[in-house]
Amino acid sequence: MDLLNKTKSNLIDFCGDAFIDGQYCPAVSGEQFDTINPATGKVLASIANCDQRDVEVAVTSARNAFNDGRWSHLAPKERKEVLIRFANLIDENAAELAMIESLETGKPISNCESLDIPKSANLIRWHAEAIDKVYGETAPIERNKIGIVSKEPIGVVGAVVAWNFPLYLACYKLGPALITGNSVILKPAEQSSLTALKVAELAIKAGLPKGVFNVVTGDAKVGKAIGMHEDIDCVTFTGSSEVGKLFLSYASQSNMKRIYIEGGGKSPQIVFADAKNLNQVAESIVWGCFYNQGQVCSAGSRLVVEETIKDELLVKIKEITESITIGMPQDKATQIGCVISKEQLDRIESYVAVGKKEGAKLYMGGHRILEQIGGYYFQPTIFDEVTNNMRIAQEEIFGPVLSVITFKTEKQAIEIANDSKYGLSAGVWTQNIDKALSVAKEIRAGQVGINSYDSTDQTVPWCGFKQSGNGVDKSLHAMDHYTVMKTTWIEIN
Repeated sequence: MDLLNKTKSNLIDFCGDAFIDGQYCPAVSGEQFDTINPATGKVLASIANCDQRDVEVAVTSARNAFNDGRWSHLAPKERKEVLIRFANLIDENAAELAMIESLETGKPISNCESLDIPKSANLIRWHAEAIDKVYGETAPIERNKIGIVSKEPIGVVGAVVAWNFPLYLACYKLGPALITGNSVILKPAEQSSLTALKVAELAIKAGLPKGVFNVVTGDAKVGKAIGMHEDIDCVTFTGSSEVGKLFLSYASQSNMKRIYIEGGGKSPQIVFADAKNLNQVAESIVWGCFYNQGQVCSAGSRLVVEETIKDELLVKIKEITESITIGMPQDKATQIGCVISKEQLDRIESYVAVGKKEGAKLYMGGHRILEQIGGYYFQPTIFDEVTNNMRIAQEEIFGPVLSVITFKTEKQAIEIANDSKYGLSAGVWTQNIDKALSVAKEIRAGQVGINSYDSTDQTVPWCGFKQSGNGVDKSLHAMDHYTVMKTTWIEIN
């Protein structure tokens, strides 16, 4: 049996259940919902449709696990050993996990195999390796006094993640939250629950005590129940800024739990006329916007280009875009698969109509394709002659749509880049290092690439300005979200 058929067969083992207190279990209501294969539009599996009652059971399990110290009281090196085994098990099961994620999200299998799953394991492993190398502090005070500043696990963490990078985003949260000693309740997006359910079993196999990692599946009512729960200490969220604001309101209505948000983006790639290699720039523009079908919070969906080179650059971008292989996600040759759902496909198509109505010029793309397959495919789309006040330049489309905006001066480029409610990522392309550093400093974004775009790894923080959120993922700084500081004051007589 090939991997595709074997994976579909294996889904039966854990579909229809949530994962609470170390075991698979049906929703309290017994209800299920269907997860759809977006490549075909057909039902892939049925998932437990949980509600507030399931969240209550999960919180009780997580709180008991935290309070009795089965995980939170372990020495850092012991937690480290468990999570390294967990990361290794993700690697050992990478082929199946990649196939599951490709089937459920429409991502090209080549991306899942080479990037998403290995990077997920590496995030867990990196935080595990770091934990016994993080020290506390002593205060600089009088000789007969000692002020110890320590960091303790915050308690029960609710992690709510988006569907575009299901396992990778989950590991953004699981790595630092688990290694610092917390219990976690993960709510995956309803469109992409399967890899979370699979790795929960792997975590137990690695030695994680029951109750420490729970997966509660379902729609927005599960997210709200997590946000409103009085016995959850922290919620970490990746998704839209609009939903992030809901979690802030849930905290204010309940126990003032900490809320960390990584929201949306409308990120600019600024290209000056003195950029060194326009072929390299064009390649970065294409994949910075169209990778994962444009369903990336940091997608460089605004090309802010000096007007004297715009036409030349657009020709190169078009040539590269036309060479991309679009097709079935499980085909190794596919570079761009499908979007996540019919609703998302309709959303993208509606924004194309908006762009035309507002006066932007449709340079290429703009249509559904491969409709005979039954899935949700859309052409990479480029709008020229866009002004930054148009909706397609201001609103997060979350699809393969690039808006081209021109500028004449460095000041204009900075103003256009910052004229957004978002501030997640940006790119600056120029040979002039002084200009590059000056512009990068002025851009209000959490990460700025110079002569690169979206190049990063787990050693540096992933964060945003403005309505792109207040959270930090990756790096040692992420661990601070899942700990509380304590001062212990000692007077020596």
